[in-house]
Amino acid sequence: MKARAPMTMAILVAIGLVFTAEVVSGISPFRVTQNDLAILAGMGAIISDLFQRGEYWRLLTAIFLHIGALHLLLNMWALYQLGSIFEALFGSARFALIFFASGLVASLASALLGPQGMVGAGASGAIFGILGALILAIKRSPVWKHQPWSRGLTQQLMIWAAINVAIGLTIPAIDNRAHIGGFLAGLVLGLIPHRVPPPPPASMIIDAG
Repeated sequence: MKARAPMTMAILVAIGLVFTAEVVSGISPFRVTQNDLAILAGMGAIISDLFQRGEYWRLLTAIFLHIGALHLLLNMWALYQLGSIFEALFGSARFALIFFASGLVASLASALLGPQGMVGAGASGAIFGILGALILAIKRSPVWKHQPWSRGLTQQLMIWAAINVAIGLTIPAIDNRAHIGGFLAGLVLGLIPHRVPPPPPASMIIDAG
């Protein structure tokens, strides 16, 4: 799967390197303090007044920052699972478009709807975007929608999304604004038609009457 998902692996490596930079900067990977959040804000996390400051670049940089090792590991595991599947089925360019577009929408939702004084970070909004896009892309794909595994996979993905949104509603520290924003963006992007690539020359049969 690694060979078929180079963009997923590249993003995972980038996230890992950024987290290493966080630790080197003095952030604790296990017990996040207010000082740690201040350092994250300095490194490019979402802050509630980013628009007043004109710091729109935070919408992108926040995707690669994570608040603690558990946050990092959960997101990296989810991205590896969903990203590898999506990229293998629909290609690296489409995966990259949906990951970054959903991540930006998720950051935007977090910044606009979050409480005053908030510091937000993480790739989970982009991952929810991949999740939403994967559900609709499989259902609409002329190649994959008729496969015997597709119905079971999409049902599992919908259940997984519902459970995670429900968990987010019960735990204040989880940014459900970003999750839902990214998921909705992914659903919209999942409507992009899936182009069926032509078969390789070796498998083509020419019927000469």
